[in-house]
Amino acid sequence: MEKKLNAYIDKMISVVDCINKIDPEYFTKYSVKKGLRNSDGSGVLVGLTEIGEVHGYVMYEGERKEDEGRLVYRGIDVYELVRGFQQEKRFGFEEVCYLLLFGKLPNSQELSEFTELLGGLRALPNGFTEDMILKAPSSDIMNKLARSVLASYSYDEDPDGIDPKNLLRQSIELIARFPTMAAYGFQAKSHYYGGQSLYIHSPVPELSTAENILYMIRPDNKYTQTEAEILDLALVLHAEHGGGNNSTFAARVVSSTETDTYSAIAAAVGSLKGPKHGGANIKAMNMLADIKEHVEDWADDDEVRNYLVKIINKEAFDRAGLIYGMGHAVYTLSDPRTILLKEKAHQLAIEKGREREFLLYDSVERIAPEVFAQAKGTTKNICANVDLYSGFVYDALGIPTELFTPLFAVARIVGWCAHRIEEVVSMQKIIRPAYKSISKPQKFLPLSER
Repeated sequence: MEKKLNAYIDKMISVVDCINKIDPEYFTKYSVKKGLRNSDGSGVLVGLTEIGEVHGYVMYEGERKEDEGRLVYRGIDVYELVRGFQQEKRFGFEEVCYLLLFGKLPNSQELSEFTELLGGLRALPNGFTEDMILKAPSSDIMNKLARSVLASYSYDEDPDGIDPKNLLRQSIELIARFPTMAAYGFQAKSHYYGGQSLYIHSPVPELSTAENILYMIRPDNKYTQTEAEILDLALVLHAEHGGGNNSTFAARVVSSTETDTYSAIAAAVGSLKGPKHGGANIKAMNMLADIKEHVEDWADDDEVRNYLVKIINKEAFDRAGLIYGMGHAVYTLSDPRTILLKEKAHQLAIEKGREREFLLYDSVERIAPEVFAQAKGTTKNICANVDLYSGFVYDALGIPTELFTPLFAVARIVGWCAHRIEEVVSMQKIIRPAYKSISKPQKFLPLSER
């Protein structure tokens, strides 16, 4: 039957290609915003939120004006958050979790209580690891993560309850368990698909989220303070990015149906898996690897520039004409996440003996906007987004590529849960936008006349 199926697909694919291509003129005719984007690239306003704000431009007399990027969590600028816990030499992710869920910064006692709670909930339910992860390993950790989320429904005594108390319980449990699910999914893949030894390290309640991740994915459990600090920073910077990012919007759309938490979060995981969303840093890192291979002198700006011209002219790398890690849907002059992560990335590069490579990333960040402007004939500014450096950071930490997007999910689960609670509590209306049908009328013909 497989041969028959393949032959049938080969015969019918041209029909499918033809009927699913919509003439671009229709989008203009009916004022339809492709990708829910306005003509200037800004997002169509579809909702309100108190959780996060992503700022990159201002509207002045109907025109979009570029502005320095800001990322705000519950009214607090991410710069202030990061500088605060860094100066006090603390990990910040747990504090950000509390802020996003409860709307305020915790005091010392509240932070200690919440951190202890997360630590005590990191272990998966009895039998979960063996039955839901090891018995059905996946070649893709994001796929395994989504399945683990859905499987969690069966381990919940009240999986369908959508009252705030139940939503909060489920959210805290998922936030605590996501690092363990991702780490064990990785270990299962490495063992069953890569022939590596199987390491299942139990999470340590006293360790932070970042420390536990490094502890569980490494055979020897060892990590440095710098490694844990930069991973913690990466988690903080990926925890929330407004309600309009694709995976968070997916979580809100599904949550608006009043379905269970696990279905909504699994949908968000599926969205994040896409290379245009959570997989973007892998694209950026692969592009830099290609540049390293083809540019002889990494410190020569002219050599770097010439190769970037080839990339944007579709003559090099993946021939897509894109300089990955550059540009953003909202940020114009700067991405605050990039600025903060780059500082720590430089420290890590020095510790790992990879400063020369880091400087190449810096060169791409400096030169790419000029190359883009010349190639496109535009004065539009583009800045480096966080994906340019996050892939480098994870790679310098020795984290395998297949774990990059799962780590994004480990961070963003906090934002997803906060937005789900807000959607269920405040909106109470199913999200149902309209689609305009442009199909031409057809008459039904009896089978004998077709």
